[in-house]
Amino acid sequence: MEHLYVLPVLLFSVVVHEVAHGWMAFLLGDPTARDMGRLTLNPIPHIDPVGSVIVPLVSFFSAGSVFIAWAKPVPVNPMNFSRARRNDIFVSAVGPLSNLLLALVCAVGFVAAEKIFGREAVEEGAVGYIGSFLVHMFAAGVTLNIFLAIFNLIPIPPLDGSHILSSLLPRDIGERYRQVGFAGIFILLVLMRIDVVRHAIVAVVITVKAPYVWLISFLS
Repeated sequence: MEHLYVLPVLLFSVVVHEVAHGWMAFLLGDPTARDMGRLTLNPIPHIDPVGSVIVPLVSFFSAGSVFIAWAKPVPVNPMNFSRARRNDIFVSAVGPLSNLLLALVCAVGFVAAEKIFGREAVEEGAVGYIGSFLVHMFAAGVTLNIFLAIFNLIPIPPLDGSHILSSLLPRDIGERYRQVGFAGIFILLVLMRIDVVRHAIVAVVITVKAPYVWLISFLS
């Protein structure tokens, strides 16, 4: 249970990811997410029973760590866009971008929490416990959000990367590609069991994380 600090930052991160999609769609002319009450940081409207609860809990209690979770996809109606294919790219890309920005917030939060509470405060009762929880939560939030950004950019439906790719492909090919839909999850599950794929994702995460590590070192 010592890794429980991952759960709140994970839930918040996937909610922000979906809200970012909805806000971008709204700014580009589609009010669907707003009208359905999805432009809120309240996690309840965004909770997916499987992706937000079951998968994180099973992962946590079976492996002791949680890095995979998702919220309900925010509804987007591309018919409301003046330039559907271009705007779909913007809406899709802003989700991973929001996670990269959250990783930056977590990096700053980690430095602030460490300066306020200090590493040696862990054994000093409730205040020390809270400080330790925040330090570990923000540290995990950096890696977790970078992972979520990279993972969602994989061009396999229904991930954000697939929407970007399908909008760049010729229209008829892109439409057929989208029809893979949630069957792509099974493809992802197979790919994530292949060592070379996992190692490639980890390598990308480490590379993207490098500037954040430098920033933490600079601010500390």
